[in-house]
Amino acid sequence: MRARTVPEHTPARSVSEREARQVAEAAREQRWRKPSFAKELFLGRFRLDLIHPHPAPAPDDVRRGEAFLGKLRNFCETGIDAARIEREARIPDETVRGLKELGAFGMKIDTAYGGLGLTQLYYNKALALVGSVSPAIGALLSAHQSIGVPQPIKQFGTQAQKDAYLPRCARGDISAFLLTEPDVGSDPARLATTAVPDGDDAYVLDGVKLWTTNGVVADLLIVMARVPVSEGHQGGITAFIVEADAEGVTVEHRNAFMGLRGIENGVTRFHRVRVPAINRVGPEGAGLKIALTTLNTGRLSLPAICAGSGKWCLKIAREWSSAREQWGKPIARHEAVGAKISFIAATTFALEAVIDLASQMADENRNDIRIEAALAKLYGSEMACRMADELVQIRGGRGFETADSLAARGERAVPAEQLLRDLRINRIFEGSTEIMHLLIAREAVDAHLSVAGDLINPESSLSDKGRAAARAGGFYARWLPGLVTGPGHLPRSYGEFHPPGHRDLSGHLRYVERSARRLARSTFYGMSRWQGRMETKQGFLGRVVDIGAELFAMSASCVRAEMMRAAGDHGTEAYQLADAFCRQARIRADELFGRLWSNTDTLDRAVVSEVLNGSYGWLEDGVIDASGDGPWIAESAPGPSTKPSARRPFG
Repeated sequence: MRARTVPEHTPARSVSEREARQVAEAAREQRWRKPSFAKELFLGRFRLDLIHPHPAPAPDDVRRGEAFLGKLRNFCETGIDAARIEREARIPDETVRGLKELGAFGMKIDTAYGGLGLTQLYYNKALALVGSVSPAIGALLSAHQSIGVPQPIKQFGTQAQKDAYLPRCARGDISAFLLTEPDVGSDPARLATTAVPDGDDAYVLDGVKLWTTNGVVADLLIVMARVPVSEGHQGGITAFIVEADAEGVTVEHRNAFMGLRGIENGVTRFHRVRVPAINRVGPEGAGLKIALTTLNTGRLSLPAICAGSGKWCLKIAREWSSAREQWGKPIARHEAVGAKISFIAATTFALEAVIDLASQMADENRNDIRIEAALAKLYGSEMACRMADELVQIRGGRGFETADSLAARGERAVPAEQLLRDLRINRIFEGSTEIMHLLIAREAVDAHLSVAGDLINPESSLSDKGRAAARAGGFYARWLPGLVTGPGHLPRSYGEFHPPGHRDLSGHLRYVERSARRLARSTFYGMSRWQGRMETKQGFLGRVVDIGAELFAMSASCVRAEMMRAAGDHGTEAYQLADAFCRQARIRADELFGRLWSNTDTLDRAVVSEVLNGSYGWLEDGVIDASGDGPWIAESAPGPSTKPSARRPFG
């Protein structure tokens, strides 16, 4: 292996693990003001009443939503050239103009500000539709509305900010969200971009932001920057609205990726950018809380696109496996392929059930859906990648071949390999799978930490531990007995989910109820065993979350199937799909339960230590590292830009 010179890197501000955790904890919503189905599920309480009967949209919302979907579908069929976007790695200006004329950039903005005022449910249906044609356009629209300027302004902006910016965003001024930095990802405590007060009426921004989705073409930016503590300023990470063409803002690079080739994602540098104080969103120090609160519903956009991808996978799998014959019959009739098709069909049904349920719950605003939205994002992104991979396998060599190559030799241009590349980022976007595991796990054990946090915290005083012991004793005396038995042990429970002539889904709901109690007991055993070290057991916590995701998806699937049956809408087929999905999910959940206590976590940590200290260096012999020279993390010290601007507003 050849040696290489690695230039020095200027890291972001250094913080301890304790400080990083304190910053993250301060940013999360501390109280539960509304009920949460998923929170209760992790506590061992199956609150079916919170999701059944399935909530339904208001007739007027349906009318407006369906009318827009009709217009959007027509535009997707006639105004979007997906192959061109993939080939040229950019969305044509005329396509963006057409989306603006449709009002697609104002789907979630209230009609009072010139938007369409669609519900979360229909916004997500629109993203699934447009994302099935071009995931890059889905990313453009969702980044603009789910995490860009409109959502945080809607929730936290002043009336003056709403009046000034929401009409612009509705008309099509594109927005972007800038948090990540070259050396700062899911650890915002190390955020290096600064916003120094300049008198009473402005701040001066300096720093570099990475992976700024929409940043290359944006007109407006939401920027997270650290305000120093000073007299009259409490400081902390703060959100600002910044004009993308302001003096000192430079897009230094447009990033290129393995998928989503049309996405306008870049590196943006701020050098002495003066931002009026009236452009600050919320108080100083509230930036991360604003970001996390925005994501409570903003995360629903990605699983919506994933559900749409599943529908496309099912369509292609059905058509191809019916046309392609092997050994005298269509390949769909061979069990090995048929199992893959069954998985795609059942999982697509479940993903749509999860996203529609979570979206309608968001619209009704009767429940706290922070965990449900996070589970939808986690589960949707993982399962969509698996479905796309299975589609490539079903297509065989044609699945690995590009659509252009297929068309050039006279076959149908099916972009299966592109879908696999495009979907892969969703396991990283808006919180990687690993970070989502930790985020959801923190919320799932919140009740335990609220009563026993000081008891298991090695830094707590003896008096704090004593008070925590008293609280914990009372809580667990009431909670633990409820985990012994429940409706899941009664053969006739949930009987309404076994109507005459349909598959029996009641058994699956009894399984969910029993498994929720089992999961809660397992979490309690883990806390008892590891106490303060529980937060380091990421393998265990990840499996706890994955089990919860399977149980949530099973619940949503059964409730959706019953809703469809009651409405006379393909009820028999819905019950069959829900039954298939639940049976598949139970196998996965049972395996995860087993791996809670029987796994290689300890051995894995030992192997990692040996890898890092070089003990296995000999294993790397015999290959050549073809990667280029350069630092692992690019230099991001503040200062003026030395590069020409790569900003390219749509014409």
